[in-house]
Amino acid sequence: MTTKASDPLKILLVSSPIGYLGSGSGGGVELTLQNIATQLIQRGHTLKIVAPKGSTAWGMPLVEIAGNSQKSAQTLGRDAPIILPASSVLANLWDYARSVQAEYDLIVNFAYDWLPFYLTPFFNCPIAHLVSMGSLTEAMDQIIEQVATQFPGTIGVHTRSQAQTFTFADRCHCLGNGIDLSRYDFCADPETWVGWVGRIAPEKGLEDAVAASGLTGIGLKIMGFVENEGYWQQIVLDYLDAPIEYEGFLPTDELQRRLRVCRALLMTPRWIEAFGNVAIEALACGVPVIAYRRGGLAEIVEDGKTGFLVEPDSVDGLVEALGKLDQIDRYACRQRVEAEYSNQAMGDRIEQWFHDILSKHLRPAEGNL
Repeated sequence: MTTKASDPLKILLVSSPIGYLGSGSGGGVELTLQNIATQLIQRGHTLKIVAPKGSTAWGMPLVEIAGNSQKSAQTLGRDAPIILPASSVLANLWDYARSVQAEYDLIVNFAYDWLPFYLTPFFNCPIAHLVSMGSLTEAMDQIIEQVATQFPGTIGVHTRSQAQTFTFADRCHCLGNGIDLSRYDFCADPETWVGWVGRIAPEKGLEDAVAASGLTGIGLKIMGFVENEGYWQQIVLDYLDAPIEYEGFLPTDELQRRLRVCRALLMTPRWIEAFGNVAIEALACGVPVIAYRRGGLAEIVEDGKTGFLVEPDSVDGLVEALGKLDQIDRYACRQRVEAEYSNQAMGDRIEQWFHDILSKHLRPAEGNL
């Protein structure tokens, strides 16, 4: 199939099997899918979202698929086997995609899971894989590399740091990310507290932000989905005197109303974050980001200009950065996102990626999966 960049496409977006859209369990993948889908529709493309039962599609066409959720690969070790639960929603999502593939020009996979990559050569419709995490397991690395080799150009990533966790980094297409800036209001006069936003799970390192709050006496408001209740309760017990408040899991509009008035956002990942959507959400509001110099965050935050990059896992570094926030011009934070991370810019990159894939008349290279 050949297409011109101006041609409208029929696109099937297949969501993550970790949880239903709107639950928060899918992390940044949910916001990324929403923003990409919104841009595609605005550009005249026709699409449908396929997602686990109970999902919201923000007013866009949706097919809900029943089944049991998949366990996230980020909670597993490098030698973890591939496991599908009984009545797997992942399998059901891709069975539906197979049954309707003839109706679409392109299928877009948002799942970081083995099955969609394995199935790629068995589909007649080309599949674009937007990979949301770095290298986590040997099995995933192997299957993604096979698709990258046999279907060149179909593996999309968000940052160079993410790509470099794979041995096949040079075969990944770097797309960045973007947000709808009209949903994020700039705030020049913040309150005194700082924020932390994300899934509450060990790999996010929330305890470091709480420890910094306790050492400085600066209030910390925590927003996000509690994925690991035991982990959260242990933090509460370990830091009884820290001035923290849990604000809950908030939809985007409510999140930005709270986020925009905080003095800074702390980001403390223990692992290589592929990107960090909440970083650009904060910057869009004029909020400086204090982040560990790890993964995609090191590409987003301009040290000393839009926030501070801190030695990974250093609470002392967080404390030091909190003491330098007056050096940051909040308007420079907003300008950074306007220049690099608008939804329009992301849409341009995604649309070009899709047309590049389709222009190659995708056929597997020599050999079989």
